[in-house]
Amino acid sequence: MKYLELLGRILFSIIFLKTIQGHFTSGYVGYAASTGVPLASVMVPLSGVIAILGALSIILGYKGKLGAWLIVIFLIPVTFFMHNFWTVSDPMAAMSQAVSFWKNLSMLGGALIITYFGSGPVSIDSWMKSRKKPS
Repeated sequence: MKYLELLGRILFSIIFLKTIQGHFTSGYVGYAASTGVPLASVMVPLSGVIAILGALSIILGYKGKLGAWLIVIFLIPVTFFMHNFWTVSDPMAAMSQAVSFWKNLSMLGGALIITYFGSGPVSIDSWMKSRKKPS
């Protein structure tokens, strides 16, 4: 059962690694700028770095609580700037943005759970903690 938590961390983090490459393209920067993201040419790549570090930290279970906080820092502005469905006039686009908004809110909840409980038993954090115990 201890590997179930590891699988959960991997599945939770895959989406951040999968979408990261776009954060370093002019297309993502342009889209972010069009939605009102301030300093999009800086903020979008920075958000990509934050998401990469957070996702890898969670997957590896190295400083997992910190990694989860990085994902929280990533998700809050992305959710409210990029998926602000309440400002979209086209009903289909609004529905698409609403789905992304609620998905991100759900992932925000998952990240907050990791900030509280940490990386679990199959993690670098757990391994390092067990090595520090006196024999």
